[in-house]
Amino acid sequence: MAWITGSGRADAVAFLSRVVRLDPGAMARLRPAGQGVLVLWSRLPWGVLVCRALPATVASDRTVAAGDLLTSVDGELPASRDTDWRWSLPTVPGEAVERIPAPDVHRVGAAAAETLRTAAAEGVGGRPVGSRMLRDTLLDHEPIVVTTDAGRRIPVTQRLVQAVIRMGFVGPGPQDFVDVRISGPWTALACAYGSAWHRGGGSLLIG
Repeated sequence: MAWITGSGRADAVAFLSRVVRLDPGAMARLRPAGQGVLVLWSRLPWGVLVCRALPATVASDRTVAAGDLLTSVDGELPASRDTDWRWSLPTVPGEAVERIPAPDVHRVGAAAAETLRTAAAEGVGGRPVGSRMLRDTLLDHEPIVVTTDAGRRIPVTQRLVQAVIRMGFVGPGPQDFVDVRISGPWTALACAYGSAWHRGGGSLLIG
């Protein structure tokens, strides 16, 4: 019997396909959320957790290889690999602190990609720069900063922007939007088709 059917199947395939494309060895965590809703979680190579809620029911919280889950989407769940999930999870959905038009998020992501291409080809200040250094510097850039009503500064790094764009989470229309959410030390971009979470100032690893 398939672990997911109906409208949720296409969404699961879309999520898992992008995760595996970015990291063939990625893990996927299936976390029941009640009332026939399952949240799929995975970690991207640049330290961001991504998730998508689906209409599905599983018996309990379970971690499997994302690639195995993708190939068995029409069958039973693959073997459990719970010990391979090493990252804490935020309490979702968190608190919404700002709403950003989706076209602005697309624009910020495209500008970063162009900067990376130019720097890789021409260097910075006429000097060549290693690709990994370029990537890390770019991912740590804060193109969006939100200030809450209480005066708290919430930076949104390119790690989150690139995550929601590469995962196809951001809606394509001019009327679509992206919410900036916070949950303890976590910051998220919550989009039409999924969310990306990053824990600032510390490791994702479970202590």
